[in-house]
Amino acid sequence: MKRLGLFFLVMFMGNSAFAGIIETNVTLPDGLGTGVMYLNDKQKEPSAGVIVVHEWWGLNDYARNRARMLAKEGFVALAVDMYGTGKVATHPKDATAFMEAALAEPEKMNARFEAARKMLLKQQQVDPKRLFAIGYCFGGAVVLNQARMGADLAGVASFHGSLGTQTPAKAGDVKAKVLVATGQADPMVPAEQVTGLVSEMSAAGVDLRLLSFPGVKHSFTNPGADAVAKRFELPLGYDAHADLTSWEALMDFMAQ
Repeated sequence: MKRLGLFFLVMFMGNSAFAGIIETNVTLPDGLGTGVMYLNDKQKEPSAGVIVVHEWWGLNDYARNRARMLAKEGFVALAVDMYGTGKVATHPKDATAFMEAALAEPEKMNARFEAARKMLLKQQQVDPKRLFAIGYCFGGAVVLNQARMGADLAGVASFHGSLGTQTPAKAGDVKAKVLVATGQADPMVPAEQVTGLVSEMSAAGVDLRLLSFPGVKHSFTNPGADAVAKRFELPLGYDAHADLTSWEALMDFMAQ
């Protein structure tokens, strides 16, 4: 119950809820881009490290807030900019352009992710055996594909991310456990993607935990989704129950 209260506090009260969280801008090597590291100044023992990958909008306040929430829970979080150095969209056309440009350079995206992973491993507060990656929307697809490629992670979690792929996981390649949270009313993640993922992960012997929420739309974890949906006539919608349930599932996933 204490964690539930904390969840609603940080989601709806803003930065005042994050006292004691240290925020540091970081630069990835080789000109790969930037990110933001979040530490809890009360943390004494090594804990899990978490890479956070943003929605298609870019590394905005929502993605940073999720990383802060992880730090509030006692983890070390690194929100990495998969677009490079600060591209943030407020219009779907720009978000689409940014996302497509990133996807057109998969080697660079993989290098950014790996640089973030190595940066987390260098933090003395991080337990190297407990390295995770989570992503939202675009970021959910990114972290899921990292798992498919065999990234050295304890687990990945995708929230309302695309689940389809042309390079499915192969048996023996995936090191990470996988958590997926999706909405059944999300046209961007149709039912065939969900069933395809289950078949794919089963065939590859992957530990998959799936949360599928009836009547829930895309971007269900983002409190700003309703306003964006209305402004641009997009099939988005915040759902407090699905948001809270999936966050609780993430906490249990990383604890195990």
